[in-house]
Amino acid sequence: MNKTTEYIDALLLSEREKAALPKTDIRAVHQALDAEHRTYSREDDSPQGSVKARLEHAWPDSLAKGQLIKDDEGRDQLQAMPKATRSSMFPDPWRTNPVGRFWDRLRGRDVTPRYVSRLTKEEQASEQKWRTVGTIRRYILLILTLAQTVVATWYMKTILPYQGWALINPMDMVGQDIWVSFMQLLPYMLQTGILILFAVLFCWVSAGFWTALMGFLQLLIGRDKYSISASTVGDEPLNPEHRTALIMPICNEDVSRVFAGLRATWESVKATCNAAHFDVYILSDSYNPDICVAEQKAWMELIAEVQGEGQIFYRRRRRRMKRKSGNIDDFCRRWGNQYSYMVVLDADSVMSGECLSGLVRLMEANPNAGIIQSSPKASGMDTLYARCQQFATRVYGPLFTAGLHFWQLGESHYWGHNAIIRVKPFIEHCALAPLPGEGSFAGSILSHDFVEAALMRRAGWGVWIAYDLPGSYEELPPNLLDELKRDRRWCHGNLMNFRLFLVKGMHPVHRAVFLTGVMSYLSAPLWFMFLALSTALQVVHALTEPQYFLQPRQLFPVWPQWRPELAIALFASTMVLLFLPKLLSIMLIWCKGTKEYGGFWRVTLSLLLEVLFSVLLAPVRMLFHTVFVVSAFLGWEVVWNSPQRDDDSTPWGEAFMRHGSQLLLGLVWAVGMAWLDLRFLFWLAPIVFSLILSPFVSVISSRSTVGLRTKRWKLFLIPEEYSPPQVLVDTDKYLEMNRRRILDDGFMHAVFNPSLNALATAMATARHRASKVLEIARDRHVEQALNETPEKLNRDRRLVLLSDPVTMARLHYRVWNAPERYSSWVNHYQSLVLNPQALQGRASSAG
Repeated sequence: MNKTTEYIDALLLSEREKAALPKTDIRAVHQALDAEHRTYSREDDSPQGSVKARLEHAWPDSLAKGQLIKDDEGRDQLQAMPKATRSSMFPDPWRTNPVGRFWDRLRGRDVTPRYVSRLTKEEQASEQKWRTVGTIRRYILLILTLAQTVVATWYMKTILPYQGWALINPMDMVGQDIWVSFMQLLPYMLQTGILILFAVLFCWVSAGFWTALMGFLQLLIGRDKYSISASTVGDEPLNPEHRTALIMPICNEDVSRVFAGLRATWESVKATCNAAHFDVYILSDSYNPDICVAEQKAWMELIAEVQGEGQIFYRRRRRRMKRKSGNIDDFCRRWGNQYSYMVVLDADSVMSGECLSGLVRLMEANPNAGIIQSSPKASGMDTLYARCQQFATRVYGPLFTAGLHFWQLGESHYWGHNAIIRVKPFIEHCALAPLPGEGSFAGSILSHDFVEAALMRRAGWGVWIAYDLPGSYEELPPNLLDELKRDRRWCHGNLMNFRLFLVKGMHPVHRAVFLTGVMSYLSAPLWFMFLALSTALQVVHALTEPQYFLQPRQLFPVWPQWRPELAIALFASTMVLLFLPKLLSIMLIWCKGTKEYGGFWRVTLSLLLEVLFSVLLAPVRMLFHTVFVVSAFLGWEVVWNSPQRDDDSTPWGEAFMRHGSQLLLGLVWAVGMAWLDLRFLFWLAPIVFSLILSPFVSVISSRSTVGLRTKRWKLFLIPEEYSPPQVLVDTDKYLEMNRRRILDDGFMHAVFNPSLNALATAMATARHRASKVLEIARDRHVEQALNETPEKLNRDRRLVLLSDPVTMARLHYRVWNAPERYSSWVNHYQSLVLNPQALQGRASSAG
């Protein structure tokens, strides 16, 4: 590395500007670039003086007037966020113990829920109608579900082989041989467990059936008059006094995808001529130094490409408290009172400008709505697994979402993203205190969305689903194992949330939401126990002599009974509950047109293939979810470190590592049942053969080549693929463009590249006042880093360096000024595969 001339060549200057720079040494170059001609006592601090010039030459279109400011020590700082106007957002401690609350009431410490005094009589009267209707509907749902469950459980009882329940009297067994008593009771104990589990599982399935059925009727007939979307025409001008923040919390995400979706969303907002009502906040919790630098670069490029100065902001937190919910709370405390509403976006969210404007209109038309959740459509994936899942959510999802709205109305779900929130009540009522106690179910709340919705409703604000509002999109995990990693977090979060079931003031609907959240995962071990007890009952029947006489002077034997006709009828009824929603979904598409799904025959074939796919995956998910639930209760941490891979496909080695135990269980289960009774193996076949095939299904379904082939055949086709909306077309276009200029090894570039070093220095957040102790610490950090090879510098130490503008300037100066001394760093940087488009600066920004 030829120090000065190579450094000047790396600057994004014109040839005339480069020729005007001194060639004597690196320090002279920085002094020449410093328009203020500052002097530094230390030679390696000189790059701080050229930060402004290097930034302005690299990203001239990204810097708004006054955005480059001076910190307290006179260093250049890039102001990436507006001035904070702080609000208080303080959580109330949870009282999860009803006995403790009862004791408080006895001592006169009972507190009336806050929403009772907030609501006026007029507001209560205006909302009483839909709340009464919602209550009636939910009682109907409860009656339908319980009645159906009672009938099915009674049928199940008549099907079970041992019918001597009434003859069992424990008093008659006193003095009898213990083993004989145990063998008499064992079949009935197993059958009792089977009946209880059957009732719980059937009730769970029944609730889903009635939800889908009402969703089908609502979509078939038309709008429900209580739909929140009916409260606005759709073309009303937005109130200029109400501004909306689009906030996107991210953490170590795919930078190219994040900023592609964000750009497409913002350009769609600008196309509606409503951009003046919105601002964008990228709230980063990333702790990978390479990704942090890539995010900063992508933010600068985004501002230049969409002229987003003063409206698109970026912040990376140094202290990552309470994960995503803490990131959102931090935004609310600092900037929340500047906005009436905020729309929470996930890293893969894309929303059209019309959808965002529509959500704002709904908020303005419904002044007592606290949260309005859109219904995001899944799209944009290529693997077979993801395409099958996004087809399923696109076909079946509208039924269940409309059904949820029908039963819940303004006491509904919030899924944590693609939703608009009224900021003031969110700040006042939705701060989340950690759960008290110790263990795996204590501490910071993981699944914050359900809890925030419950708190918003407890404060008297409505929580709605705008299920019929188009223009909201998301992406799904590309393969089964990635989905299961997400499920592991959601499982733990939902189990934690159930501790809030008895918290005072929660609406019954949101207590039910906590219950359904638990059942989403607890149903897996319950189903597994049901299968295990059924297998055990079959083993008892096959290997033991039936106990015909259960009482001392019983005249007639009790014969085991098999009633296959009732068993088939109950099985068929259960299959109807499970699969009728799928049939209703396809019927709805047949009625409204199949062209966007590939035509009648292709959409029907896609449905059949999806049903087969779901049958194969259900037992696999059952076992994984069972492990997640048991691990959460026992306080075990499920370690899941996947190997780094260049695409979304699952390697064979990882598949057999994750699914090997399931394959073995399936083989043992199948062989054992075949040896005992081939007829019972017929009933278990969908379970055991799915487990045996699990590693093969996991690998094949993760392949993009297979998924793209089905796309060419127009299988699993969805409307967003047949006729993609402009916002998704733009997302794909910008994603491809971003990946061409992707920045790898961002930390090393922030040390060596003049433009990226200036950006990292200007955006560094640790801006402490000068002190001798701090100088000693900085010198120690820099010396220790440079005296090691870059490979030995761990993530945390890189983050410390990246957060301090002085250390970044000194690293930059030293590696350029003394390349021989720090040859390990220079050689490592020169060995990197550099992407020229990633380092083009203003050329890259021009896109």
